[in-house]
Amino acid sequence: MGSEFEAFAVARQGALFRYAYLLVGDRGHAEDLLQEALTKTFMRWHRLRDSANAEAYTRRVITNTAFSWFRRKGWAEKPRDDVPPLPHTDDTTTRMWLRAEVRKLPPRQRAVLVLRYFEDLSLAETARILGCSEGTVKSQGNRALARLRAALGPEQTLIIEEVVL
Repeated sequence: MGSEFEAFAVARQGALFRYAYLLVGDRGHAEDLLQEALTKTFMRWHRLRDSANAEAYTRRVITNTAFSWFRRKGWAEKPRDDVPPLPHTDDTTTRMWLRAEVRKLPPRQRAVLVLRYFEDLSLAETARILGCSEGTVKSQGNRALARLRAALGPEQTLIIEEVVL
């Protein structure tokens, strides 16, 4: 059991860390979130019927733990003054700005965007990880994209299509 879990954790930690980072927007918090999720996964490892589902289970733990952190009193993201205004000419700057805008979204909308567009998961996989219906994934995704489009303004909507979609 331990060696199978260890192989899973080593093989998937990069992708799981990226997911955690995109949810919380801070390297230190993402490391803590991943560590907590892997600990919870390890504690339930013997109950997983199929170890092939371990990644989906761990992503769900990451999502639920992040949501509980967001609900905590005192958890607040600090606005950053170093994000440059639009229009952008540098792809790196554009990505930084877009990440900042994504972090302003409500947790569920952020999770849908991360899973669907950054992790490239299907509608069904995203719904399974978030524990909701496919219709909820669609509506939350549409709301998130509408908020990003509103933040960007009509002349900059291509940034979403190029960077996110």
